[in-house]
Amino acid sequence: MTNIHPTAIVEDGAILGSDVTIEAYAFIGKNVKIGDNTTIGKYTVIEGYTTIGYNNTIFSHAVVGSIPQDLKYHGEKVELIIGNNNKIREFTLINPGTEGGGSITRIGNNNLLMGYVHIAHDVIIKDNCILANAATLAGHVELGNGVVVGGLTPIHQFVKVGDMAMVAGASAVSQDVPPYCLVEGNRAKLRGLNLTGLRRNMQSEDINKIKSAYRELFSGEAPIKEVAQRLAAESNISVQNLANFILSSTRGIAYQKSNK
Repeated sequence: MTNIHPTAIVEDGAILGSDVTIEAYAFIGKNVKIGDNTTIGKYTVIEGYTTIGYNNTIFSHAVVGSIPQDLKYHGEKVELIIGNNNKIREFTLINPGTEGGGSITRIGNNNLLMGYVHIAHDVIIKDNCILANAATLAGHVELGNGVVVGGLTPIHQFVKVGDMAMVAGASAVSQDVPPYCLVEGNRAKLRGLNLTGLRRNMQSEDINKIKSAYRELFSGEAPIKEVAQRLAAESNISVQNLANFILSSTRGIAYQKSNK
């Protein structure tokens, strides 16, 4: 049974699943689709061609699906697609895609977006990510699975952050962050591996192989991409993932070269 507060506005054309709750003074636009068991908090605005999966909770005053903050946007049809089991906290702003970026912003499953997070146009966030308060993702940013972004952290447009990487709070990220790594600072640089995250999700054998690959890549004894090319042929999937990420980077790696 869908529960819509009398003060909420749901425009004709909006599609709501079963057991959807729309709280007081929320606004749901005519092109919005909301999946089963999803709760939309007080004063929340959801508009545009926005599709939201099931078991999501969107807290009060979030704005989801409003037009991109991009001067090249001229009213073309663009989309925002949000998966399942996400928590989107107060005052979060999420924009759809743009024609120049594929026209879709996409958020996966089981993510936590804390208060005042901004997700700009054409961003891709995969699964099980945590973005702390006031993290800001510029256009075309991509986050892999299990990424953690600390509070008050901006990430530059087109930056990619690999699986299970962690960005420390109050950093400023302008280059790509490899999988499994920890970066910190303004501008953010590698500080080591995200060992806490790895220990929660991986066997010790895989972690040891990642440690070895990390030492080889960032020892400064050979060019990073030269080492990555060799490691890409390794049998370990995690090492391959790390190596291939580096080989495909277009913005460069957030890496502080050794002085030796």
